[in-house]
Amino acid sequence: MNLKSENVQQVVVSTFEVTKRNKNTDLAYFLVSKPTGFVYDRLPRANSQILYDALSPIRSEMSFWKKTNSLGLDINQGTFSNWNAGGFSSVSGIVKGDFTRKYEKGRTVWLNELKVRYGLNKQENLELRKTDDVLNINTSFGYKTSVKSNWYYSAKMTLNTQMANGYAYPNVEDPISRAFAPAYLFAGIGSEFFKNNFKAYISPLTLKSTLVLDETLANKGEFGLAGGVFAEDGTLLQAGKKSRSELGFLFTSEWNKSIMKNVNLKNNLTLYTDYLNNFGNVDVDWQLQIEMKVNSLIKATLGGHLIYDDDIKNKRDVNGTQITEGPRVQFKQLLSVGLVYNF
Repeated sequence: MNLKSENVQQVVVSTFEVTKRNKNTDLAYFLVSKPTGFVYDRLPRANSQILYDALSPIRSEMSFWKKTNSLGLDINQGTFSNWNAGGFSSVSGIVKGDFTRKYEKGRTVWLNELKVRYGLNKQENLELRKTDDVLNINTSFGYKTSVKSNWYYSAKMTLNTQMANGYAYPNVEDPISRAFAPAYLFAGIGSEFFKNNFKAYISPLTLKSTLVLDETLANKGEFGLAGGVFAEDGTLLQAGKKSRSELGFLFTSEWNKSIMKNVNLKNNLTLYTDYLNNFGNVDVDWQLQIEMKVNSLIKATLGGHLIYDDDIKNKRDVNGTQITEGPRVQFKQLLSVGLVYNF
């Protein structure tokens, strides 16, 4: 605007920019508050800086946090009455919850996840048995040096354990596992790759801690820990260790893919090997799951879970006696239909 004074002009500055990231629908907003005026008379006095983080009606309504919550209940049931082909009536159910909190601002991402599973089965003439028990907490912090890059410098921590006693059925007197016995804690630094529905984490320096917080199991030397020292009469002379630490290489990947309408494939893989003890002996945790969505509330799930850990010895009941064998590949397969509520 031309003013009455000679050689003086008024300049109005206003900026609004929207940047689309990758090929998804996430948008990053950059906003300068209402147009700011200043007078320029060709005499430099100071550098003028416009604070785009200043409060404004639009920016005050925005949040850098994104949250997802999901609760589910799967029930399987079968009843037989005078059925000539034979069979046992049974009912089983699994309660599950998935909770995510993700903070993303600029080149910084902080992801927090909590996963809970618990399932029971009651079959005719048999005791109540546990079918699923998972407590998983994951947090990762990442920072990338370039806006266009899909790689982050990342620090990651994961805790995997269970919430209730586990048994080698039909023996329900001697638990083979308890809450936080075992628990596996991973903490490390590395690089993480994000792109669309795929992410992979590579850490050349990860600390793995195996915790057995139950005295009885710790004294038995379960899950690769040094057990207690006993006298010939069974008296405990020295308590067993309750923790064991390893330093090694960790690789994890997560891939979600829509293979057809309302059918989604999830693939999670974790590989770990210890540098100091038997390097090259890889611990494997692999989960593959297919979700078939009927509508917003009903979902069918088919999944498999494979685990191999050289420190976990197989236990089974033989004629009422619990025996311990060498490590085995652990495999679990589930097919369920249930309700899911997202909020």
